[in-house]
Amino acid sequence: MSDSSRAVADRVEIGAGVPRTHRPFLRRVARVLLRICGWRLDVRIPDAPKLVLLAAPHTSNWDGFFAIVAMIAMDLRLGLFVKHTMFNTPLAGMLKALGAIPIDRTAAGGLIGQTIQAFNERHQLLIGLAPEGTRRPVAKWKRGFHLIATGAGVPVVCAYLDYRQKVVGTGLVIKQCTDFDTDLQQIQAFYRTITPCCPENFSTLR
Repeated sequence: MSDSSRAVADRVEIGAGVPRTHRPFLRRVARVLLRICGWRLDVRIPDAPKLVLLAAPHTSNWDGFFAIVAMIAMDLRLGLFVKHTMFNTPLAGMLKALGAIPIDRTAAGGLIGQTIQAFNERHQLLIGLAPEGTRRPVAKWKRGFHLIATGAGVPVVCAYLDYRQKVVGTGLVIKQCTDFDTDLQQIQAFYRTITPCCPENFSTLR
């Protein structure tokens, strides 16, 4: 199957303002890999230069693998959290080119405050977060993503991997976060329609 025929099965609509890497060779390789594995893309990301991308359900190590391949296949530039001391090494130039975000876990404001600051300082930024925080079932989801989205005033896009349909996709978009409990109710209701790799590990299905 050629890239052109593959494009009929995939649906990828990404706004012009969304951070991209523009690496066509890697994009083609990643799309071929997804095709070989039987997966397709069904992604719509609004035209916004700053976004929080939620990743759920997170129930298996395979989630990270397919998520990374999909990001490369779509040329998305994902902000990476890197220990701040790494920016004092010879790798600093490469880290900056990749869009890495220096994080000092001992600094005031912690991870959340520094992420909000990164949003405020950059023209474009796409952050991916797993609200469950672990592959195991949890009693409640972490609210860090909501604090970041609210503090930075950026939309939240719900991304998923559906293992029954073998689809990497996006769905619910919250343009402006308000009340955590109300927003979380909407988000979890959406993710209950998705089939995870290991359903027994998905807390909202228990």
